[in-house]
Amino acid sequence: MPVTQAPPISFDDTAVAFASKSDGELRKMYALFAAMNNSSLVKTGGGLMKAALKWHLPGTKFLIRKSIFEQFCGGETIQECLPVIQELGRYHIGTILDYSVEGEGNDKSFDATTTELLATIDLAHRSQHIPFSVFKVTGVGDAAILEKVQAGKALTPAEQSSFEKTKKRINAICARAHQHGVRVFVDAEESWFQDTIDQLAYEMMQRYNRESAIVWNTYQLYRHDRLEALKKAQADAVAGGYYLGGKLVRGAYMEKEGRVAAQQGRENPINSTKKATDDLYNQALRYCVQHADRISICAGTHNEASSLLLTELMQEHSLRPGDPRIWFAQLYGMSDNLSYNLANAGYNTAKYVPYGPVEAVMPYLLRRADENTAIAGQTSREFMLIQKEMSRRKARS
Repeated sequence: MPVTQAPPISFDDTAVAFASKSDGELRKMYALFAAMNNSSLVKTGGGLMKAALKWHLPGTKFLIRKSIFEQFCGGETIQECLPVIQELGRYHIGTILDYSVEGEGNDKSFDATTTELLATIDLAHRSQHIPFSVFKVTGVGDAAILEKVQAGKALTPAEQSSFEKTKKRINAICARAHQHGVRVFVDAEESWFQDTIDQLAYEMMQRYNRESAIVWNTYQLYRHDRLEALKKAQADAVAGGYYLGGKLVRGAYMEKEGRVAAQQGRENPINSTKKATDDLYNQALRYCVQHADRISICAGTHNEASSLLLTELMQEHSLRPGDPRIWFAQLYGMSDNLSYNLANAGYNTAKYVPYGPVEAVMPYLLRRADENTAIAGQTSREFMLIQKEMSRRKARS
């Protein structure tokens, strides 16, 4: 029988979107997003923040913590993230703890990151508000070796030993996730070693996704070959008798991908237009919903049209809003109009919540500010919604 008609969603409902924010918190967000609307201010401010941290200027860390860090990060440690996890949980929004420290690229750093990731999985096992864990393969292994493997080049004995250690760390993470029944995302990275990451992820799926999707790979749909990669992964999963987990995103390395492709004299893997990316992303959503018997998906997107499309596809295919195979996710500090309205309508929704020491997550924070400025209309959209909610509250007072 068809599922009950899901209630219509309005992503413009700011009363729901900002229900968790006090008037003071709204004013603070207003000031921050107003600043991020100014691209020259973002570039200048980012440079000044990095320099001030480097020179250990008094008060710098405090100012960063109370502004951009507080907006986009859960805290410096897992323990500091607990209030954020509980607050999101009050509104039926899950937390995906994202350890956003960019390591030093040696075994000590890789082992430390692995230990931290295992701790996030253990916490997810104990908490009803943490539906996924997540890691980047370059956080636990050498990117240069991953690239060499993809290129088919022979590894030196030392490199082979390092690669085996990387595989052991990945297996330890996925084994712990499987032991506790915690789903884990393998993040997508640059195309010149993504094939290696894909292969490692699929090996883990074959091992741990026999009963359900525990290990999930990530597909960057700004790459014109990713829908075909997703279809092949689904066919391999059917043939191999395991379940496929897929996080669908648009992508995070567009400028870098184009620059490196030009330097290496190869085809740019990125779609030529934003519309092509949007169309491919939506095709991927359709494909996954059509194959929900084998594929579990998380739509990691801030795009309202794609989010709305997924709710419509679920309805068309008689999938209830809370179907455990389908999730929506946005970054903490952004697109609350999507997250809170989706969760309010009963859809499985989560926030990526980065954490780590202020100094260590600065690269992440500066990327976030740059992306908000670069994404056409994104910061303006956030700014407009905050203004709308402030006006609504003022009219009621």
